[in-house]
Amino acid sequence: MQTILTDFYTLESYEKAENGSFTAHIHLNKDHDIFKGHFPGNPVTPGVCMMQIVKELTEEFTGSKLFLKTASNVKFMAIINPFETPDLKLQLDITENEEDVKVKNTTSFGETIALKMSVSYKK
Repeated sequence: MQTILTDFYTLESYEKAENGSFTAHIHLNKDHDIFKGHFPGNPVTPGVCMMQIVKELTEEFTGSKLFLKTASNVKFMAIINPFETPDLKLQLDITENEEDVKVKNTTSFGETIALKMSVSYKK
């Protein structure tokens, strides 16, 4: 799997449901340099990194190189601290046609929803 977030996270496992949706389990690398600056002494996973992870997982699951077209209803609902909650579950409801891929994502740790968003990518 290609990533611009080198060593930022590991895809631990994923399942594909009959309806075409995916559930991915990732593990954040708490020692990554990003967390030294965002924020020193109080690490928080940057929202843009979470959006990139969704894109990379969608590329992996669809086999297509994607470019972000639109993002709507992006809601960061909880802080993701890589020292406290490094294990995340990402639900990706993917629909695609010849030109576009649409994803509805819910990212959580335990019972806490951390991110909800709808994105559209161009192939």
